[in-house]
Amino acid sequence: MAPTPATTLNLSVVVPLYNEEESLPELVEQLLKALHPTGESFELVLVNDGSSDRTAEVLERLSAEVPELVGVLLRKNYGQTAAMAAGFDVARGEIIVSLDGDLQNDPADIPKLLATLREGYDLVSGWRHQRQDAALQRKLPSKIANRLIGRVTGVRLHDYGCSLKAYRREVLSDMRLYGELHRFLPALAFIEGARITEVKVNHRARQYGSSKYGIDRTFRVLMDLLTVWFMKRFLTRPMYVFGFAGLVAIATSLIASTYLLVIKLMGDDIGHRPLMTLAVVLGLAGIQLFCFGLLAELLIRTYHESQDRPIYRIRETLRGD
Repeated sequence: MAPTPATTLNLSVVVPLYNEEESLPELVEQLLKALHPTGESFELVLVNDGSSDRTAEVLERLSAEVPELVGVLLRKNYGQTAAMAAGFDVARGEIIVSLDGDLQNDPADIPKLLATLREGYDLVSGWRHQRQDAALQRKLPSKIANRLIGRVTGVRLHDYGCSLKAYRREVLSDMRLYGELHRFLPALAFIEGARITEVKVNHRARQYGSSKYGIDRTFRVLMDLLTVWFMKRFLTRPMYVFGFAGLVAIATSLIASTYLLVIKLMGDDIGHRPLMTLAVVLGLAGIQLFCFGLLAELLIRTYHESQDRPIYRIRETLRGD
């Protein structure tokens, strides 16, 4: 996350948009209606993720009418993770709330998240306890994924997929988002030591357009889950996993080689034994794994000290004020 701009606000609401021209005006209206009574100083950071419809035009019009609106237009469709990262970097709020732009998340729930966050938490995640989606296509796979993610990451939440979340700025400042890691933000925050909870939120049926997710999301979730698991266990100590596996392979190779040497000294032929091939392969694999561990240690240091290079490119930033 980029450094905080000089002028800060109490709250930034970040919304990634992709082909939401129909829902966008109503979304802004509902956000303003929910936030004005709170008395918070706020901004609406709406990120157009290379939409192919008129979302950019609607966003430009609204940015000229709504002083609190900040429109971010990305050059092309980078994906939801990159769009959220762009919004987080532009946001000036001490507290940042994210939600989807399709009106299924209810902006009226934002004050509830803010109140819970101020009880001493660093991240509050929404729980769509009465989800308005198809049971087999969306709810069942989501339920299975939530349990799997909870067991692997150690962060037990009912609803990882809910975009409605509230964060303290310092939590997001400690994280970098790549791939499709936006759905694992609670797990990434937990790695950084954040205090996390969840609250029940309203979930509404889709009013406009269709879902942007396909069956290919399952593969991406699994791959990212493996990434998060590795980061949680070995982010600062990759030598532990690669080095341990390498030592096991080398030790097994030495044991097998010693056994073969004893047999050879006793006069037996070992040239055609499968164990001979296995011993050689394990020895080479062990050395390679050990070297991978050393290289990973160097890469981890580069990861923590690398240049601040974002995963998106902003074409234009529109500020209503």
